[in-house]
Amino acid sequence: MSQSAEIDLSQPAIAVENLQRCFGCLKAVDDVSFRIDHGRVVGFVGANGAGKTTIMRIMATLDQPDAGQVKIGGHNVVHYPNKVRRLLGWMPDSFGTYEHMTVLEYLDFYARALGYQGAERVQRIQEVMDFTDLTPLADRLSNKMSKGQTQRLCLGRALLHDPQILIMDEPAAGLDPKARVELKQLIRILAEEGTTILISSHILSELGEVCDSLLFIDKGRIVHHGDADSMTRSSLNSEETILNVQIIGGSSKLIEWALTAPMVEVIEETKRGARLRLKSTDENIIAGTLKRLVIDGIQLTDFHREERRLEDAFIDLLGQIDKGTHKPAEVIPPPLPPLR
Repeated sequence: MSQSAEIDLSQPAIAVENLQRCFGCLKAVDDVSFRIDHGRVVGFVGANGAGKTTIMRIMATLDQPDAGQVKIGGHNVVHYPNKVRRLLGWMPDSFGTYEHMTVLEYLDFYARALGYQGAERVQRIQEVMDFTDLTPLADRLSNKMSKGQTQRLCLGRALLHDPQILIMDEPAAGLDPKARVELKQLIRILAEEGTTILISSHILSELGEVCDSLLFIDKGRIVHHGDADSMTRSSLNSEETILNVQIIGGSSKLIEWALTAPMVEVIEETKRGARLRLKSTDENIIAGTLKRLVIDGIQLTDFHREERRLEDAFIDLLGQIDKGTHKPAEVIPPPLPPLR
C-alpha cells in the first residue's frame, strides 16, 4: 500500500521529552524521554503496569501528559491533535465491534468517518482488505470472528487512512502460532514500505526477530534503549554459562542433582530437563560438570550451551534495578543502521 500523507523527515517520527503522567498518587510515567527515527520498527517492553499503554495513549492523542511533551512527525500531540491523527495509526490491545455489522460494513463505516467518498472509498477499503487478507471475510459478522481475524480487522481499521506511523499495543496477545506468524509477516511488509512502527508485546523472542531496537520500561521509566544484541550483551555475565540439559526420566532427578552440585543453579524446569546456570566459562569446568552428571547416573539426551535469551536479559535487568546496580538508559540511543 502506498503512503501519500506528507511528513517532515527532518523531524523524528516519534519524539518523547521528559514525559510525566500521574493517576492520583501513582506516577505511571516518570520523566520518560526517547526518540524513534523514520522507518524503524521498535519494540516496547515492560511488565503490566509499567507505563507502556499510558505512553501509547498519549501518542495517539487519547490522553494528555501532566508534564513534558510528545511530538509525532514534529507535531505536538496536545497542540496539533488533528495533524497527528492524520499521520498516526492506532491499534489498541482491545477494540469494539458492532453487532450485526459485517467486516465490509465495519471498514466502510470508518472509511466514511475518515472522509473517503465514492470510488476512492471503495478502492481504499479493498486495498486494506486485500493487504490484511480480509477479503474472504467481507460478509462475516465483525463480532463473530476468531482472535486472529479480529486482530487483522483492527489492523485494517488502523491502516485505512494510510498512516506513516503505526502504534500497536499488544497485537499478538492471545493469538495462536499461525496467527502470530501472519501478523509478523504483515509487520515486515509495512516496515519494508517505510512505515515507522512502535509495537508492545510480552513475546520478547518475536520482538527480537522483527524490531530494529527495543525500549524497556520499568515502573514508568525507560531502563534500556538499543537493539536486541546490545540488550543480551549488556546483561550477560561473562563469568557464567547457561546450559540446556535434557535427560531420560523427567526433570525432577536433574533438579535434585543441581541443588547439590557446586557452581550450578537452576534457572527453570523444562519438559525434559532444566536450564542451568554454571558459574564459570572455563571449558574444563563445563566438561567436568558433564562428566559428573554421567557418573551420578543422570541419563543425558542433550547438553548444550545457550545463547542469552531476551527474557533472561530482561529479568536480570529488573534484578539489577532492584539492587541499584543498573546504569540508567541513554535518553537517545546510538545511531541505527541505514534505512532499509
